[in-house]
Amino acid sequence: MMVDFEFRKEVMDKHVSSDLIKYCYQCSRCTDNCPVSAVSKDFYTTTGYDPRANILAALLGYKDVIFSQDPLAIWGCTVCDTCDEVCPQHIELTEIFTFLKNKSAEQGNAPEFIYSQAKAIFESSKAIPSQPAIERRRQQLGLPAVAEPNVGELQTLMKNIGAEKKLK
Repeated sequence: MMVDFEFRKEVMDKHVSSDLIKYCYQCSRCTDNCPVSAVSKDFYTTTGYDPRANILAALLGYKDVIFSQDPLAIWGCTVCDTCDEVCPQHIELTEIFTFLKNKSAEQGNAPEFIYSQAKAIFESSKAIPSQPAIERRRQQLGLPAVAEPNVGELQTLMKNIGAEKKLK
């Protein structure tokens, strides 16, 4: 394992209050309270999804450890913010997990469903395509029809921020 000091600095910079992250005492509250960790122990890996392991590796600058494992070790986070709420040091772990996900996607190592979902959004401006059943249910509930998005506007935005280049 090699320490990547530049990566470690990037992790520290992504935390809103960068001084706090240095005080992670590895109490494991994040993993103990993580709903994904609770349900993944039996089928995901030998240990399940482990936020603490990701934070510890990121803090130590072990970039190769983080990105050489199964991508779902990073992408398991659902950004429910439970870990943020229970952390006694008030570390915003989800900000770091988002950073790790972005790095993973930049390297082309995100799970395939991430790329297909992003491509669907790029092509139709919707994460979930319109379905007649949904429209009928909205009508029954007295809700207005979902407005058609401006696909061209979203595509222009995605092109301008470089997201289109990251689609597989």
